Amino acid sequence: MSSDTETPTGPKAGAREWIGLAVLALPTILLALDFTVLHLALPHLAVELRPSSTQQLWILDIYGFMIAGFLITMGTLGDRIGRRRLLMIGAACFGAASVLAAYAPSAEMLIAARALLGIAGATLMPSTLALISNMFHDPKQRGLAVAVWLSCFSAGGAVGPLIGGALLEWFWWGSVFLMGVPVMLLLLIAAPLLLPEYRSPEPGRLDLFSVALSLAAILPIIYSVKEAAKGGWSVLLVAVLLVGVLFGWVFVRRQRVLSDPLMDIGLFRFRAFSVGLGSLLLGTLTLGAFVLLFAQYLQMVQGLPPLQAGLWMAPYAITNIVGAMIAPAVAAKLSASRTIALGLVVAAAGFALFTQVGAESGLALGVIASMLITFGLSPLMVLVIDLVIASAPKERSGSASSMSETCSEMGMAMGVATLGAVGTAVYRTVIPGSLPEGVAGEAAAAAGDSLPRAMAAAENLPSNVADDLIAAAENAFLTGLSTVGWASAGTVLLLAVLTVLSLKSSAPAGEDNDEQGGGAAGLGAGQESKLSAERG
Repeated sequence: MSSDTETPTGPKAGAREWIGLAVLALPTILLALDFTVLHLALPHLAVELRPSSTQQLWILDIYGFMIAGFLITMGTLGDRIGRRRLLMIGAACFGAASVLAAYAPSAEMLIAARALLGIAGATLMPSTLALISNMFHDPKQRGLAVAVWLSCFSAGGAVGPLIGGALLEWFWWGSVFLMGVPVMLLLLIAAPLLLPEYRSPEPGRLDLFSVALSLAAILPIIYSVKEAAKGGWSVLLVAVLLVGVLFGWVFVRRQRVLSDPLMDIGLFRFRAFSVGLGSLLLGTLTLGAFVLLFAQYLQMVQGLPPLQAGLWMAPYAITNIVGAMIAPAVAAKLSASRTIALGLVVAAAGFALFTQVGAESGLALGVIASMLITFGLSPLMVLVIDLVIASAPKERSGSASSMSETCSEMGMAMGVATLGAVGTAVYRTVIPGSLPEGVAGEAAAAAGDSLPRAMAAAENLPSNVADDLIAAAENAFLTGLSTVGWASAGTVLLLAVLTVLSLKSSAPAGEDNDEQGGGAAGLGAGQESKLSAERG
């Protein structure tokens, strides 16, 4: 893209806006906490509520399903009724649903409460990001604000197991949900004082049929890829996926003809917008597979209990925060496209290093690899998200924000279902030829399925045979892990090339105009103004 036009800077944000950003950080941290904290609470609530295995899965997954399904609807609804208003409605509903979940008398009630939490959560994510675009008009400040926002989400995911473990040490399982109540009360008090209100001047009518179509498209796709990640693809799951794709096609066709669409398909005319979202999808796809395999490696190969494994995963969360915070400053010097590409090269090195971990390599190699991966991917996430909200007209920034969040959600789920499935397929290919003598029948079938089942089967075998079986299963798992690592390295290197070729600029951001460069919105000097001109 050309950089001939200088990017005009908006008014600088003051103390009120930065304090308001701290208010927006509260629900962001809480949403990430609720993604992770329940994994520790599940054994405790299982004793009291006695959910079936299917109910346990729904207790864990329904929250993420509802967030992913309603993001697009809620992002557009915020544009229509007001982003601060939607944020406050969502906060009130989230607090009420948290109380309902904490005191749920049955598994069915807890599933319903988690579904309500997910719907309320879907109002919070695009509202917070869209409000950032209203509060921070200067590209440099907005880039930093988006970095803070993303860092809070990473921090919430990292400290979730630690906070949950502390609460479960002293209180009952429902206490992990009550964390949300004081946070949302504080948000309801502070939001009218510190956050601006914004709604589209011509909001139009909310097309309920489009809402139904979006749910019919997103929910089957998310469900199918998540279930495939757990048990592999089946004819039924492929059919569910195709149903979602079909409804997605109908949804897009309808948006093209509506005067007030639920999703502004026209935003995809901008190359930076469409390429940015595609890169975000593929980047989070590799991250989703890595998080799954790294957690399995720590627990099943290195033999760490869940809490210790969570502690060893904290360093990569910290480097993710560091990478997000410094990305806007680096983009001001190099241009955002070059910063993203450089980060992706670092991530590729991390994935390559990850292929070398083994049972005898110790923890250091895997932890260093994890830090390189998340540090390298963080500029992609921060700068693309900033690009998305900067590219959209102000009256559509809620809808644009929801698109970036939906891409992230789908990328994480698809990473587990695709690259995770590659690792499983490699395991199942390698293990039959390496089973030790004495392993046959049900034990051989179990060992041929997955590493956890192989370890379970080894408990019923003589010690010498069990040791050989575990060694063979670990070797097959590490072979699959290595394959996924190399595939991920290749993917992010291709993304680096794509970023440079598709989003390149002729001058570093800020080189021609010192005031323009900090925002990731402009992948080069003047790109933001060009997008604005194209919109006009």
